Amino acid sequence: MPIFNLGSINADLTYRVPHIPSAGETLAAQSRVQGLGGKGANMSVAAARAAARTIHIGAIGADGQWAADRLFEYGVDTRHIFSVDAPTGHAVIAVDKMGENMILLFPGANQAIGTAHLATAFAEARAGDFFLFQNETSGGIEGARMARAQGLRVVYAAAPFDASAVEQVLPLLDMLVLNEVEARQLHASTGLEPRALPVQDVVITLGSKGALWLNPRLGTDHLVPARKVDPVDTTGAGDTFTGYLVAALDRGMPMEQALSLASDAAALMVTRHGTADVIPDLAEVHALRGG
Repeated sequence: MPIFNLGSINADLTYRVPHIPSAGETLAAQSRVQGLGGKGANMSVAAARAAARTIHIGAIGADGQWAADRLFEYGVDTRHIFSVDAPTGHAVIAVDKMGENMILLFPGANQAIGTAHLATAFAEARAGDFFLFQNETSGGIEGARMARAQGLRVVYAAAPFDASAVEQVLPLLDMLVLNEVEARQLHASTGLEPRALPVQDVVITLGSKGALWLNPRLGTDHLVPARKVDPVDTTGAGDTFTGYLVAALDRGMPMEQALSLASDAAALMVTRHGTADVIPDLAEVHALRGG
């Protein structure tokens, strides 16, 4: 079954810096690279490289056809990427020598996705398909409602974090994916521990410590430890994890195995410089696992 991913498409401008700059600081970059990015594009590439049929719902400006072409080259169905009267989104990313990053986003065309775009894409969706979305585009809440009405399995990667958006879609979700910081922010906003959220599955990514799967309905927890690697760039690792996780579930893998595969894909990702263009494919992840 396909994965319908409503997601951002950005030009990523990545700068290598000695350290993450502080307020008021002028800092010389050591290098600059432009590539394909955006949380949505990253997740679509990851899901496609994990062997899932992935349909991207998104928007670009007249300056962004190269990004749609790149997604197509990576195996993503791009028929529902719309051209709109707005510049393509972009991100300015600073990455330090420890692999940590700072990101500035300009949403551009990502905020021009309307209900008509969603309806066109969902016309070919069927019950049991996956709908994946994030917070870098417009249309997320409407998309979740439409997906739920059609019987799709709804997965939400709640980043960049917006407490009000999360609270609106919680009743519509089958799975919520958060990092540690976002989980704390959601707890502060709702007063609910992650285990008490009204969602079938909650996955909290823990960086180098792995990922925690909570099933509030069954009251069970499962920790998947991260593979030990030497990170050089953490940009896109969480997106790689989510794309691989949904793809593995779409292919029928049990949650524990899907989480392990996604964790290893993210571990391999942090050993590389870049975003969508360097997301590992399934053969590379299996090689890492000794398969």
